[in-house]
Amino acid sequence: MPSIKREKLDGFAGATPASEALAELLAERYSCRGYRPEPVPHETIAAMLAIAQQSPSWCNTQPWQVHVTEGAATERLREAMFARASADMAAGRMTSETDLPFPANYSGVYKERQREVAWQLYEAVGVTYGDRVGSARQTLENFRLFDAPHALVITTEKSIGTYGVLDCGIFLGTLVLAAQSLGIGMIPQAAFANYCPLLRDFFGIPDNRAIICGASFGWPDRDHPANSFRSHRADSDDSVAWVSA
Repeated sequence: MPSIKREKLDGFAGATPASEALAELLAERYSCRGYRPEPVPHETIAAMLAIAQQSPSWCNTQPWQVHVTEGAATERLREAMFARASADMAAGRMTSETDLPFPANYSGVYKERQREVAWQLYEAVGVTYGDRVGSARQTLENFRLFDAPHALVITTEKSIGTYGVLDCGIFLGTLVLAAQSLGIGMIPQAAFANYCPLLRDFFGIPDNRAIICGASFGWPDRDHPANSFRSHRADSDDSVAWVSA
């Protein structure tokens, strides 16, 4: 179920093998929410990160730093985050200890897209409308790392400000494509940022670094129901304004 329309490239005089390969990676990539238990070899993870390191950045500052878990470290992080989120949910709250502000709200078409993908997920995993227990259980999967064998956290230098965050976003976009090219499933997770003090202590992140987000990754479980759907993408004409004169 590709998420972009490949016919946009068909017959285009400028299409190349490279552009077609990129389009294929984008079409195949999805937010993976179910993983096989076996770890990704260290050398493969290193190759994924080396590819992403080629991402562009303003003045070539390359402000991103990445903390990656393997083995027992992943299990310790999973236990710590799940325990904290479970306690919050049992208390009827969700802590938000972010280094960067979350969106104030989603409205209009942005809210529609948010709702659509949420219900795609809920339907895939059998959560029905009004099932608050089921939806809460699925929310907690974020903090169980969706059973992934690895996780990572991305930070930026605070003094660089908004453009450091932008550069890290470009890095993350490249990283998910690098993962896809190696057969690795990945899901970027803003949910990690709810617990920045926990992450700061766990990874030893200094105060001059802002925690942006995390991600869970590993070999995808293609039979997991949460991996059975693909989010929709608007046509590029909906987000592009051409100026010709």
